[in-house]
Formats: sequence, structure tokens, C-alpha cells
Amino acid sequence: MDDDGVGAWLASALPGDRIIHRAALTGGHSNDNELLVTARGHRYVLRRYRGANACAKEVALAARLAGVVPVPEVVAADAAAGVLLSRFAEGSPPVLTAGFGRSAGEMLARLGTVTFAAPGFFDGRLQPDGTEPTSALDVWVERCLREGNGRAVLSPDEQRRLLRYSTQAAARLGPLAGARSLVHADYNPKNLLARGDAVVAVLDWEYAYSSSPLFDLGNMLREPRPPGFADAFAAGFAAAGGDLPPDWRELSRALDLYALADLLTRPVAHPYFGRAVEHIRRLR
Repeated sequence: MDDDGVGAWLASALPGDRIIHRAALTGGHSNDNELLVTARGHRYVLRRYRGANACAKEVALAARLAGVVPVPEVVAADAAAGVLLSRFAEGSPPVLTAGFGRSAGEMLARLGTVTFAAPGFFDGRLQPDGTEPTSALDVWVERCLREGNGRAVLSPDEQRRLLRYSTQAAARLGPLAGARSLVHADYNPKNLLARGDAVVAVLDWEYAYSSSPLFDLGNMLREPRPPGFADAFAAGFAAAGGDLPPDWRELSRALDLYALADLLTRPVAHPYFGRAVEHIRRLR
């Protein structure tokens, strides 16, 4: 949908109101997000999908999560055109205190209560395709390394260590096969809004799928966190009913390698390529 088409679509989505201010929102690398302020004082976010169009999936998840996890309210959407209008979620970027960590863990446990008939990746109706997201980690890593840009920056020895780690990690993931809880797949502070220590909104569900919540634990704890944060996050998750096996740290770190390896297929100049390389170099 071109700019004129979006303008006409917004006029029909907001009858009796008009947009008086527009500003690009930072932080998104897959889509264009824009803050809209109207004459009536309302604030909205206009999302225009670039590349993969996850509009229908995000609309379906917003409806499915109502009353379970706080997500922005969808006002209007054109899934075919890849445009989504939602209410602006009030809140602030979180401060990574132990209190926030506990709240984020509790929220993740609530998210995990949403289950599906099978594991897999969603279509626009939230029907899992039956793919097992926890399987063949070693095959996935080898493919990303071969087809991506990792070999340009990782030494031969580092590549061998990565492949050895992925083979060992893949052998430990068998017990997680068949898990079918909702996975956000980008669950970290940049996609959470807070009020004080409390999580008040979870944003950006475009990558979500059905599998083990340990994927999201690994994502949250990928980056170094302040002292006490990781323990509070895990404690909040467990206290709210989340299942933490004894080796959850190793399992969640192994699951996060799916995402890290995928980032090796991005251009070297991509904002997250270099960080993925740094994390991979620390794997042991």
C-alpha cells in the first residue's frame, strides 16, 4: 500500500478524527513503526510490514492474548496490504532491577499458559505447521554458517567450536520436543514496557510460534544482566507456574543458538550481526 493508500485507509480507520503529528519510532529493524497523534489527543502506532508480512498473525495473537498478557489494542488492520494500526501502549523502557526481572518472569509464565494443538510455526490463523522448533540444532547451525556470513568473521577454530557446541547441545534438547506453549521469540527488555518494576505491555509478536518457553528465557538472558536480575527473572517465572528443569540454563542457552545462528545469515553491517558473533564466541 503506497502512502496515498495508507492515508485513505487511516481516514476510514479513524472517522471524525485527523492526524496532526507523525513521528518515526525507533527500535524496529524488520518493520516501519510510526507514532500518530490525532486532533482528539489520541495516540496510535502505525506498523507497515517490510519483508515477511506477519500482520494477520499479530492481529490474531492480540485477540488470543486479551486478558492474559497486556498487548496493544488493535484498532484496524489490512493483512493483505501489511498495515496495522494499534493504540499506543503507555509505559516506559524498563530499568533492569531485580523487581522488574521478577515481573518479567511472571509475565512469561502467563504467556506460557497459552497453548496450541502442536508445536510449530504459525500461519495467520495461529495454526502451527507441525515443525518441531527444538529439533536438529546442529543441522540448523551448520546451514546458517555455510549459507551466511559467519565464516567471514569467525576463525576456522571458532567455527569448529561452534559446530561442536551445537552437536552437544542438540543431544540435550530431546526432552523438550512436543512442547506447545506460546513463544514470543523476541522476549527481552526492548519489547517490554514497564511502570515502575511492573511489566505493563509486551510488544512485537511477529516472530511468535508454538514450542518451549525456554526459548524466551534464553533470549532474555542472552545479554549480560545486572546482578540479581537473572535469578529474580527465573524465580518469578517459577513462582507463577513456569516449569524450570534443573538444567534450564544450559537448555535455554542452547535454544537461543537457533536465533544467534540465524543472525549470522544477516549482512555483516546488520545491527545484530556483530553482537551475535560476540555471543557465539562466548559459548562453551
